[in-house]
Amino acid sequence: MRVLLVNVPHPSIGSRIPDDHLPPLGLLSIGGPLIDDGHDVRLIDGEFGPLPLEKLVDRIVDFEPEAVLFGHSGSTSGHPIIAAVAARVADRLPHAAIIYGGVFPTYHWHEILHTEPWVTAIVRGEGEETARQLIGALEAGESLAGIAGIAYRGPLGPCATVPAPVIRDLDSYRVGWELIDHARYSYWGRLRAVVVQFSRGCPHLCNYCGQRGFWTRWRHRDPVLFAKEIARLHREHGVKVFNFADENPTVSKKAWKIFLEALISENVDVILVGSTRADDIVRDADILHLYKKAGWQRFLLGLETTDAKTIELIRKGAATSTDREAIRLMREHGILSMATWVVGFEEETDVDLWRGLRQLLSYDPDQIQLLYVTPHRWTPFFRIAEERRVIQTDRRRWDYKHQVLATGTMPAWRTLLWVKFTELVLQGRPKALWRTYCHPDPGLRHAMRWYSQMGRRVWPYEIVNFFLRRRTKDGPTLGAFWGDPLDAEEYSMSVGRVASPVRSAA
Repeated sequence: MRVLLVNVPHPSIGSRIPDDHLPPLGLLSIGGPLIDDGHDVRLIDGEFGPLPLEKLVDRIVDFEPEAVLFGHSGSTSGHPIIAAVAARVADRLPHAAIIYGGVFPTYHWHEILHTEPWVTAIVRGEGEETARQLIGALEAGESLAGIAGIAYRGPLGPCATVPAPVIRDLDSYRVGWELIDHARYSYWGRLRAVVVQFSRGCPHLCNYCGQRGFWTRWRHRDPVLFAKEIARLHREHGVKVFNFADENPTVSKKAWKIFLEALISENVDVILVGSTRADDIVRDADILHLYKKAGWQRFLLGLETTDAKTIELIRKGAATSTDREAIRLMREHGILSMATWVVGFEEETDVDLWRGLRQLLSYDPDQIQLLYVTPHRWTPFFRIAEERRVIQTDRRRWDYKHQVLATGTMPAWRTLLWVKFTELVLQGRPKALWRTYCHPDPGLRHAMRWYSQMGRRVWPYEIVNFFLRRRTKDGPTLGAFWGDPLDAEEYSMSVGRVASPVRSAA
């Protein structure tokens, strides 16, 4: 079967400002098993350019696919673009199956199938095996009712099948690296790069997290085989930077140590970057030298907030003392710390934001990334914020870098100024400038300069973008804007749970 994987151009600031682009790991992970099943599989990556939507549609049509698979890691803000492209493709290729996967469609399946008649089926949750079964059924002209882990349009309307069994052996499905030209993808300042995934899921219960129920449980790949794959990609394709897509790769200290030692034994000069939790860094104080020796240059630490009451509200399960110690330990071992801090969990005042700035200064992170709270309809936090007003009704802007919720204590422009002021102070203080331009480690100096150069482009862009983009002062409540909460379906992909139909959003 002729199968086309499509990565649409994403409107987020993070996609448009950097000169670097990373390959779409999710689509490649689906592509590998489909190739092994004998299908003719191709990938179109619309991020390059970015490719105008009409040209993207033309390229899709030119391939004459029998099935078109859409997916995007930033799936909430990416959905409007996917919907627009899919509608045009269906109009020109009426006999092609349109298949959609990702976090957003996994939970919004009912209304997508209700309002977007061109969608043939939605893959819910992880899709390597589900996509194989789905494409096989379409090729054979069989009913979709017996395929676990999908949603489709049945005789009585949109319906979801039983959850697919969790993939216990992540090494049983391979990534379709042959679908990309490695020379086109880069990160860390034009260094050849890919996205990889050691583990799936996270055992923690942060109530704002959009992915905590998507993977259903934490699992990891074989540490030695994973290290060998990284070494092979470096030796055969010249990949230098490996960006880990894991929510929390370091959950198992035992497995993580085996991976680090296996990669060290491969003796490859690579750069590893990713995210983890501060408490894992503190736990691993005795093996952080292995992190550095294996190639780790930066960890993103999701601090989210420095306020104890807010930490309790969002069920972060962390402590400010642990966050501070993790940053200290990483610096001691020559690993950069990027701290993310989220504005808008509650109705912050000037005093709250000033106190947050002072606490961030005491943490002394190497890099800072400020984000705006972006509630997902399927998370418990959605109910907490359900009565707050929406000021950004363009769903393409729901990417964490645009304010989407009103703060009753101050106008949106003042919140923006606080965010920009905080970033300026953190990145412009003498310590940060010294590390950026005078760090004794040339690799870390390069990393700091690259991030600083990108920040100088993003910082003014966000300010100008804020005043040019339309917002509403008297918008609907969050609940009225998105519809009924879907938190009851958060873990609906777990075996033993069957998704129940939900009302479409108003």
